[in-house]
Amino acid sequence: MYSERLSVFYRKSLSFQMKKSKNTKKPVRRKRSQSKGHSIWLRNLIAIGIVVALGLAFYYLFVNPYSFRWKPCYGYKGYGVCLPYSYRVHGIDASHYQGEINWQALSSTQQDELFPIRFIFLKATEGGDLIDQTFEENFQKAKEAGFIRGAYHYYIPTTDARKQAQFFVNHVQLEPGDLPPVLDVEQSPKRSDRHRFTQEVKTWLDVVEAYYGVTPILYASYKFKEKYLSDSIFNRYPYWIAHYYVDSVQYQGRWDFWQHTDAGTVPGIKEQVDLDIYHGSFEQLKELTLR
Repeated sequence: MYSERLSVFYRKSLSFQMKKSKNTKKPVRRKRSQSKGHSIWLRNLIAIGIVVALGLAFYYLFVNPYSFRWKPCYGYKGYGVCLPYSYRVHGIDASHYQGEINWQALSSTQQDELFPIRFIFLKATEGGDLIDQTFEENFQKAKEAGFIRGAYHYYIPTTDARKQAQFFVNHVQLEPGDLPPVLDVEQSPKRSDRHRFTQEVKTWLDVVEAYYGVTPILYASYKFKEKYLSDSIFNRYPYWIAHYYVDSVQYQGRWDFWQHTDAGTVPGIKEQVDLDIYHGSFEQLKELTLR
């Protein structure tokens, strides 16, 4: 009897311990499940955050700078874009990137009642040894087509400025009626010495001015000019400002030409082309040319 009672007691005790053991395991399983749920939720939250961050970065880098292209045009529309208000002297600038030009078709734009194209700048040289392959032919045909023409040099900060200036004058023969030579400055200096960069740009301008006997035109975006070419020594040069997809120029200083888009479409040129305006009358533009 005692042994039987002891056996029963032992079995009941063992059963109780087993039930207790089972009961204690259940909360552990819940904790693991809850921990796993928190981990998934956290991963999803991080993934959403990354997607949002990438979306914002894409918008500000690739959409916002060009959003002006898709805004409604409340002014005048021509050549595939919304043209700036109150300007009537229009022009373009081109290089080999625009390919072969149909000059007969392009010259028809001079008879446009609202937006006749009056002038064209053509890329001539770059650095100290590169000639634009289309320059010589296009420069001659621009004159034959009746446009007021100009030539520009693309400046390379790592090449000696005097060498670049000499290279330009050796290959560009300007004539009376042509616009002054243009220095296109877009690349920032690799060195931290901005004073030296300023002096080198000034050297190019001085050499070219001495050769042609006319004050050159300085081309740069308004942000670039404010950052690198804000020295007062550049105030005497006609300024050609690059400032895209805006209704008006934000630069507070004097400017003479405005490159307002790189997405123009004109007859005779298959590729998109830069569109420009002159800040003045057609008569004033002609007064700016070489005598």
